[in-house]
Amino acid sequence: MALTFELDPRGGPALGRGVLALWTDVSNAGGAVGFVPPVTADDIRPQWRQHLTAMAEGRMRLLVGYDEHGEVAATAFLALNAHRLMTHWVWLYTVMVHPRHQGKGYGRDLMAAAADAARGLDGIEAIRLTCRGGTGTDRFYASCGYKEVGRVPGAIRVAEGDDRDDIMMLLPLN
Repeated sequence: MALTFELDPRGGPALGRGVLALWTDVSNAGGAVGFVPPVTADDIRPQWRQHLTAMAEGRMRLLVGYDEHGEVAATAFLALNAHRLMTHWVWLYTVMVHPRHQGKGYGRDLMAAAADAARGLDGIEAIRLTCRGGTGTDRFYASCGYKEVGRVPGAIRVAEGDDRDDIMMLLPLN
């Protein structure tokens, strides 16, 4: 069964619990979403609060994918640019599909829904994201139409002696 996507879902405790559970499970499964396992929801909560603040201020939009039970199964955050010379593109952050749903094509569905959401934003012509080298996500994003446009070697330190490239990718929407 396909996920049901919603841009800017109604907030509240259930959404918060769902996003925190997803983020925790993805992180602990080795997902490159800003944390290194092991983590708890309490470790992630400050980052979630920062995202909530950005959403409340109109600087970020949340895209949620719900499974057939109405549970948060996937997310992506679209961050708007405040710089007047860069308002024609958005950042895509914290792209996650729950590990129990991986391998079903939901990642591609999420990326397509994110592109559709960005196309619906006034004046947006492209999506930019970064990903951690050594995870294979760059190949996944490339298969979704993104092109590598830059790379900073060793910019991400996962652990002592484990530095990864920070890979910048772009998807033109026109």
